[in-house]
Amino acid sequence: MAKIRSEDRFQYSEKIKVYKESIASYLKREAMVLQVLKKGTDGAAWKRLAMVDEMINLASNYIILSGVSQSMLKLRNEEALNDGRKSLYKAVIYLEEVVSNLVDAPYSEYEERLKEISSLDAGRRYLLARRLGLALELLKNAYGDNTKWKWAFVELEGRCAAAIKNILDLKKAAANTDPRSPAYEPSVRHILLVKKLLMQAADRYREKYELSTNRIDDFKIGINFLSALKRLHLILGESAEADMVKKKLDIWAARLEVDVKKQEEANLKKLTNG
Repeated sequence: MAKIRSEDRFQYSEKIKVYKESIASYLKREAMVLQVLKKGTDGAAWKRLAMVDEMINLASNYIILSGVSQSMLKLRNEEALNDGRKSLYKAVIYLEEVVSNLVDAPYSEYEERLKEISSLDAGRRYLLARRLGLALELLKNAYGDNTKWKWAFVELEGRCAAAIKNILDLKKAAANTDPRSPAYEPSVRHILLVKKLLMQAADRYREKYELSTNRIDDFKIGINFLSALKRLHLILGESAEADMVKKKLDIWAARLEVDVKKQEEANLKKLTNG
């Protein structure tokens, strides 16, 4: 690795000052909001939603830090990227605390939690979902393909997909897909995003299972995301799409059954030989 000149380091430090100041401000505000939340004040859900936005902005600043480092010093700033990843985790956690982290569940199981933000319109729900999804993509791109965090991202992607699904007002979703609805465009875009992320999460967990962990639990989680996608299609009255997902579910379930049997036989053989 080429040695970095002192002048280049100085210029880099000057360039990132504004971003480091922003980062300090976001962290300070987060600490203040957490202190307020500890008191159990009204409007906790709204405060957490605000923190989702703050943490997305925080992560974006960390990503920029690494980008500037890459551009000026020809060196990726791993520390900044790791802080960005932690910030996005916090964004997802804050959102989960409002809308739940349930993957394949009836809307009725988490509907009560959404009542406090019932006045949040479809446009703002979609904007938050889009910003979270975009920040995650930017962070993954900043890390690149050859990163030790490749499989760790699968969990973050899955949790992000579930939270983005759960902030969608499914009670109004079908009505809002009517072109005459004033919420038509953001609702349709949000639904398309959810469908994409649920399928992506399912495929990524299957990939993680086959190429990395060989843990049955990972395969089961992937199946759970597929099941959630089928449930969404049924809610929207999309029977043909639901049938397509069901076919994929049946294939995966059959494969899971075979793999579980193989692992049980392998474990039994070890015990017998041991």
